[in-house]
Amino acid sequence: MNVSRFVAKTSREALRQVKEALGPDAVVLSNRTVEGGVEIVAMRAEEIAPLVTPSRVGPAGEAGEAGEPPAPASAQPWVQALATEIKTLRGMVEEQLAGLAWGGVAQQDPARSAVLRKLLAAGFSPSLGKKILERLPRGRPPDQALEWVRAALVHNLAVLEDEAEVLERGGVYALMGPTGVGKTTTTAKLAARYVVRHGAQRLGLVTTDSYRIGGHDQLRLYGQILGVQVHCARDAEELAAVLERLQHKHLILIDTVGMSQRDRLVSEQVAMLRSQGRSVRRLLLLNATCHGDTLEDVYLAYRDGLAGCVLTKLDEAIAAGAALDVAIRHRLKVFYVSAGQRVPEDLHLPDARTLIQHAFDDLALRSPHAPGEADLAAFMACGVARRAAMEAAYG
Repeated sequence: MNVSRFVAKTSREALRQVKEALGPDAVVLSNRTVEGGVEIVAMRAEEIAPLVTPSRVGPAGEAGEAGEPPAPASAQPWVQALATEIKTLRGMVEEQLAGLAWGGVAQQDPARSAVLRKLLAAGFSPSLGKKILERLPRGRPPDQALEWVRAALVHNLAVLEDEAEVLERGGVYALMGPTGVGKTTTTAKLAARYVVRHGAQRLGLVTTDSYRIGGHDQLRLYGQILGVQVHCARDAEELAAVLERLQHKHLILIDTVGMSQRDRLVSEQVAMLRSQGRSVRRLLLLNATCHGDTLEDVYLAYRDGLAGCVLTKLDEAIAAGAALDVAIRHRLKVFYVSAGQRVPEDLHLPDARTLIQHAFDDLALRSPHAPGEADLAAFMACGVARRAAMEAAYG
């Protein structure tokens, strides 16, 4: 058994050394603060096996090479249970180290701690906050630190800068997302914007909502108002036929059926659109009123081949940072923002600076959902671990 010792100035650096030397599945045995930094003692995961595998016993009952071979691990539930326990302990140690690291940040640089609290209160995730604060120049007053962070968020938020990319370029766009996110209304808003510029003759409207009784009636009503026929496609074959009939149209908008992001039919819906080739650009609608973990779950369910996203219900959101967080971390270009029910007035081109500023306006720092100073380290550690677990679950 080879046990290795690693010493570094910070817990993060020590863990990096562990992973580089022993691999990502290394088992942390202990950690402690020593002169000059942090000490971590660890060993390779495969070297745990000799500690839990029983010795083979000879005919006379003495240890040796003769006799029955040990039962396979699959036949020993307690071995699997022990391995699971070791992984759990490893996760707990890493969370504690992350908490200690961010606790030290709060003591050494109060401005960073204050900025982090505002980021979390605005709805941004611990993982994004951690990455940004690692790059924040030290020694800045709180106001200047917050301005630097805002500028960094603006820089990293990709937005549609010219509506000509959609309305003038044309093409086929499918609006996707869970039930109630505003797909049909957003489709109607975008259709109305196009009709104002180019007229109804060059626009095609398609719905795949054949699950709900009368599910396509709302879009058909909007189509009647705009003077555009609405076509219905129930599966990939029908969708291909509809797109073939509408190939002379300059812009085609597809309103997809709404369903829970955890519904198995989501993958079938994505596959149906993918079967049409790259000509169908998919836009994911993100409800700005939703919790960050819910939005992350939505993104992971729909992520394959997305062209960008649309932020909806911005007028109802108290902490819209969660939706912006998903767009920034996953590099999703924001095509439009929706802030109201009026068609087409409440659909706007996004402005990165305005969106980030809006996220920090009227922060509810006294909200029970905003972490206090004493909760900050634990919140950071648990938040980062929870995000990693969600990503691991979806592969």
